[in-house]
Amino acid sequence: MSVITIDRNEEANRYELKLDGELAGFAEYRTAPGRVTFHHTLVFPEHEGKGLGSRLAKRVLDDAVERGETIVPRCPFIAAYLRRHPGVYDDSVAWP
Repeated sequence: MSVITIDRNEEANRYELKLDGELAGFAEYRTAPGRVTFHHTLVFPEHEGKGLGSRLAKRVLDDAVERGETIVPRCPFIAAYLRRHPGVYDDSVAWP
């Protein structure tokens, strides 16, 4: 069974999705006081179709909520995830 980790890399301004220690995707963000703007999410083609993108989206959004940040979903993937999960993050989202 594969080991999946998702960690916030503040130096690179992205969350990194790793599969068995190898980078498999990421979600890039920008921060401002009290806000996090997600602008690009990518799961590498060889890892698509395994639900990893959804796991990444859930993790980054949950982390933003835990940090008390307002989420600005400029990334189409993150925006689509939010639309598929109405009510879960509504109190934390500022649509662009």
